[in-house]
Amino acid sequence: MKKILLLSLILLVSTKSMAQSKSQSIYDIKLTALDGSPIDLAAFKGKHILFVNVASKCGFTPQYAQLQELYNKYKSDLMVIGAPSNQFANQEPGTAKDIKEFCTANYGVTFLMTEKLDVKGDNQHPLYQWLTKASKNGKVDSEVKWNFQKYLVDGKGNLVDYYLSAVTPMDAKITKNLL
Repeated sequence: MKKILLLSLILLVSTKSMAQSKSQSIYDIKLTALDGSPIDLAAFKGKHILFVNVASKCGFTPQYAQLQELYNKYKSDLMVIGAPSNQFANQEPGTAKDIKEFCTANYGVTFLMTEKLDVKGDNQHPLYQWLTKASKNGKVDSEVKWNFQKYLVDGKGNLVDYYLSAVTPMDAKITKNLL
């Protein structure tokens, strides 16, 4: 009887431990688009998703053009999602309307844009908690260091990798994962 109780306890503890170590699904995270409408990440199952924290007044802002080029080239297998953030040198101070007008007028952006998000710190959005914490993404811990840092998720919702700002959207480090 003691052996059965002990085995049951071991099984219970190991099952609980396995459940805690299992990563959270990115498809369960709630996002809001720049226009206020909900974004359902589950709608992109089967496609890669490239998440990029963006800003309108940054030295990397011209990457919007390559993000649009990447989206145009691979949109049957890729969704690009820009996440405006004002956390780096206040380089995204505008309203949602300002951001949309800037991106459309200057770069012809047609890919998805979220509302402004905190990508680091105490109020870090759940999306960026998932992208930056191995306990949630099941792969790696990282830190968002600057605007235009990129995170690639595969069509099954697994984090592929992340890329610092200097890696341009059309770089082979990213595109090789889309073939």
